[in-house]
Amino acid sequence: MNKFTTVFALFLVLHSNISLSQSPSFKVIPLGVKGGSDESNLSAYMLAVNGTDEYICLDAGTLHAGIQKAVSAGVFKTTVSDILKKNIKAYFISHPHLDHVAGLIINSPDDSTKNIYGLPFCLDVIRDNYFTWKNWANFADAGEKPMLSKYHYVSLVPGTATAVEHTSMSAKAFYLSHSNPYKSTAFLIRNGESYLLYLGDTGADTNEHANNLQLLWQEISPLIKEKKLKGIFIEVSFSNEQPDKLLFGHLTPRLLMQEMDVLNVLCGKGALKNFPVIITHEKPGGNREPIIKKQLNELNRLQLKLVFPQQAVPLSF
Repeated sequence: MNKFTTVFALFLVLHSNISLSQSPSFKVIPLGVKGGSDESNLSAYMLAVNGTDEYICLDAGTLHAGIQKAVSAGVFKTTVSDILKKNIKAYFISHPHLDHVAGLIINSPDDSTKNIYGLPFCLDVIRDNYFTWKNWANFADAGEKPMLSKYHYVSLVPGTATAVEHTSMSAKAFYLSHSNPYKSTAFLIRNGESYLLYLGDTGADTNEHANNLQLLWQEISPLIKEKKLKGIFIEVSFSNEQPDKLLFGHLTPRLLMQEMDVLNVLCGKGALKNFPVIITHEKPGGNREPIIKKQLNELNRLQLKLVFPQQAVPLSF
């Protein structure tokens, strides 16, 4: 091997390593991104390891309509039925409010056998209030008889990693406060040494008189410093004009940035610059959404990479 060939081969190896390190770890297909009003666009995010088609669904407010839009946009090259039955391997439900579970309930007759993961408070409501024969039909394997046993409830233990069946991912659940004493959940998804954090509805610690977000920030700050956490999905439901007493366990741009300041202290100065923060659950109404975006950008002293997801538009992290 001559000198030129050796140098060229070394270049190819280095270039290959650089490309590998920069390739996305996860892909996300938003099926629904809003926090209310439009039943065809409610919180639901399909997440898979990049290079695979084995998805979990983070919340399930909208399923069929979101998958249909993704198919129509060319994101998927198959049918809505195939995506629902074959590609979505499990559901992770943050809390049992209708805008986070309606798609799961309505589409259950056409779905395939799979797990529903959640903290006990959430699974209890799904079992006792939704999958009952008075309200719908019991498609799960617990609760009111007869049980159709299509779904299996997997009760998560806070802070404990659980392998996600039929995928290479694992997940940890953490309690959130959603208008105390009501609860919600954050899911920390892992594949190898890459992580993604998804928060269901949550209020700020100061408003909720709680420390759930503080504890969550302490958990993930080492992952940010080590550049293992690829992004945070977190809600901003209202603009800053919404009175605190009418937030009902939600965030505003001011409160989100207040929480990001807490996280920044834990991570160290500059650690959050260009870090992806994906804004979820904006509640439609008048011109609220552009106002929320404007206020977030104006308050973005930490230079976060703010991402505003759109239904059926893929994201990579």
